[in-house]
Amino acid sequence: MATIRDPVLFSKHFDVDPARLAKLGVLDPMLNADTKLFIDPLLLRESRHPEISADAVACFDQYFGKVITLLQHSSVPGDVAWRNADRLFNFREVIETCIGYGGSTIHGSAIGPTLRARLMNTAKEIVELGVDNPELFVLLGLLEDDIGADRISDMTTTAILPALLKFNEVVLADLDVPTERFTFKTVSTALPRNPCESRRTGIILLPTDILRDLPIAHDWHDVADAADKNQELRDRVNERIGDIWAIKTREDKAQARIAALRSKQAFETLMAAVGVADKKAYDAVADPLGHYLWRDVSATIATKFPFPIRQPTAKNLDELERVVEQIVAHFQDLIEKNGLWYLLWHNGKARHEKAAQRLFFGIADAYCKANNLDISPETDSGAGPVDFKFSSGYDARVLVEIKLSTGKVVSGYRTQLEVYKDAEKTMRAFYLVVDVGGMGEKLEKIFDIRNAWVSSGLRASRIEVVDGEMKPSASKR
Repeated sequence: MATIRDPVLFSKHFDVDPARLAKLGVLDPMLNADTKLFIDPLLLRESRHPEISADAVACFDQYFGKVITLLQHSSVPGDVAWRNADRLFNFREVIETCIGYGGSTIHGSAIGPTLRARLMNTAKEIVELGVDNPELFVLLGLLEDDIGADRISDMTTTAILPALLKFNEVVLADLDVPTERFTFKTVSTALPRNPCESRRTGIILLPTDILRDLPIAHDWHDVADAADKNQELRDRVNERIGDIWAIKTREDKAQARIAALRSKQAFETLMAAVGVADKKAYDAVADPLGHYLWRDVSATIATKFPFPIRQPTAKNLDELERVVEQIVAHFQDLIEKNGLWYLLWHNGKARHEKAAQRLFFGIADAYCKANNLDISPETDSGAGPVDFKFSSGYDARVLVEIKLSTGKVVSGYRTQLEVYKDAEKTMRAFYLVVDVGGMGEKLEKIFDIRNAWVSSGLRASRIEVVDGEMKPSASKR
């Protein structure tokens, strides 16, 4: 997984109030790393922005309607109609949107010729059933193993690009940011320039109400959950597709795929099941995965709670560990003594473990910058361990892994010990368990594992515990 390091936010670079972007319903993107959110085509009609709910939907239908027409007229793979459809199916990541799986870059990969041919064959199969609804392409993620959230998002972005550019014209009219002319095929438009790209690259701002962490039509479980709430639809699913409620393996999925492609009625039943799913964008307020949380904290924490860290006296592993130890201890104080435990919760429910991981990364990044340390924390684009290194590239690492007490605390610790086997001389590690309830005997078990490891003469990750449980308000104590 690619990493996020020293993130640069659009709002920070262009001196735009993040609250202004939020009011406009616009994502505040990182300019040097992808935000792990994706455009979901099923949310286009639900958008509050007419450039999306009307124009983008029309673009989507027109683009994929053209693909359907070409596939209808194709007799064999490789004929003229097929080749023209193939050109329309040659999707690349639109890097200007700054979303996806890029991690430490906004660059992703295009759909290769082998995968493209397989998708074209599947689409042709569906079209030959008599299905001519452009939204059939939304379901490719259900039918093909290699089509994930990023591919569906890339396909959608390509199709609706003219509408996205129109949306940016409207939004940028409200933002006082410098722009330059950029050309996309035959369309020329004014966009801000991305300062983090060596090649001249624009920035396409996206509406937040079409973004999700995973598309609605991502897997069969989502479809089953949606259809299960409608008895008439459930009966149709059982009759025409089969038992999609129990799909657990790739083989199960393959059988459901065969059933879904058996007839026009079967496929349209699948489309109906997807259509009744709850169409909601990623909740930026609840922010269960912490996509926005760590950014806000990183921007304000060092000023609100200043914390001096003594500069390393040398670039070695001991000094790196000393600095990280201070950051870990300060994180513990912020949560337990300065009331930041509330960031781990929303409406009485603990946020996802990824939110806690991103929160720690944001805090660590802020204090490294505030103290002008020659140390850069980084984390992967899906969150996970925070990896500290001297920015000059000295061969030393200190890993901090954050686990919620409700998660796989014991197996996670064992996994980190395995990492130690290959990097004992160049790595130190902290295992930070954030207690939000449900701890049980997990803590005792990992301390037993650590003690056994140390007794054998081996180095083991240090275990630290943070009390992240909800606290009563001051008036109720």
